[in-house]
Amino acid sequence: MKLHEITELISGELTLPKFTDKEITGIGKIESAGEDEITFIANPVYEKYFSGTSAGCVIVSRKFNAELYPRLDDRELPLIRVEDPYLSFLTLLDILSPQTELQKVGIDETAVISDTAEISNDEVRIGAHCFIGAKVKIGARVSILPNTVILAGAEISDDVLIYPNVTIYQGTKIGARVIIHSGTVIGSDGFGQAKNPDGTFQKIPQKGIVVIEDDVEIGSNCSIDRATMGETVIRRGVKLDNMIQIAHNVEIGENTVIAAQTGVAGSTKIGKNCMIGGKVGIVGHISICDNVILTAATNVSKSITTPGMYSGYRSQPMRAELRQEATIRGLNKKKT
Repeated sequence: MKLHEITELISGELTLPKFTDKEITGIGKIESAGEDEITFIANPVYEKYFSGTSAGCVIVSRKFNAELYPRLDDRELPLIRVEDPYLSFLTLLDILSPQTELQKVGIDETAVISDTAEISNDEVRIGAHCFIGAKVKIGARVSILPNTVILAGAEISDDVLIYPNVTIYQGTKIGARVIIHSGTVIGSDGFGQAKNPDGTFQKIPQKGIVVIEDDVEIGSNCSIDRATMGETVIRRGVKLDNMIQIAHNVEIGENTVIAAQTGVAGSTKIGKNCMIGGKVGIVGHISICDNVILTAATNVSKSITTPGMYSGYRSQPMRAELRQEATIRGLNKKKT
């Protein structure tokens, strides 16, 4: 792909027009890209590599000052200036580094599929040793990789990608363009136990379902529990990292992202456009409003009603948390 084609595709400005017909064949990291590859700088941390990069072209912001990083060789290096280098680079990924085919079209002969399952004829891929239960519905262009189990009555919409060894329990509904990574379990029983007078526990039947809306991505080894009654809901555009626990009757709002090892207890409602760091713990039966940021390892024990950044074991506003830490450190210094 020629540089002028790339420049036009990402609505950029090429700094050295004489390179307009330079051929780019791939993408790479700024530290290791070759002369026929394109790279980018979106984070100032990586600007230090500009001087020595061997890339054939670098995508940068319109504010990037190349004069601050003199080249270590005499080779001229064309830049493409754009509004957002990261998003521009993502646009090129599928073109210059296309996804390899994970599963050929068709149903592997070792797959076990119920006679009552409804499977689209439009480029569906079902891998080896998959199990598709009774009355399951599978839409167009769905890819189900080996050893995946989909139990009775589940519904999978169009263009879904399910990696190996995923388990989807009965009645689960999955929207379009969802990606589910290996080891994840969707629709397992919520943790409902009633204590008997003699101290033993009796299981509370979990009769609800899980609903995953469109454009959701779920990392590996996550657990999303079915509702006790009604629905556990993951709204459109949510992105879940690896090893996340979502309990029964939780609702996660649109375009919220959650990092690894976070746990959300039952019946909690999380708003839209939230950003939740790793190892965050959120108690049950509370609500978190839209546009909240929870830093890593925050513990949320009560509802959050005001947008903002929260931190610490009591999930207080970030500035309050920092002031408290500074005060404690000051007291410790006085003691010593």
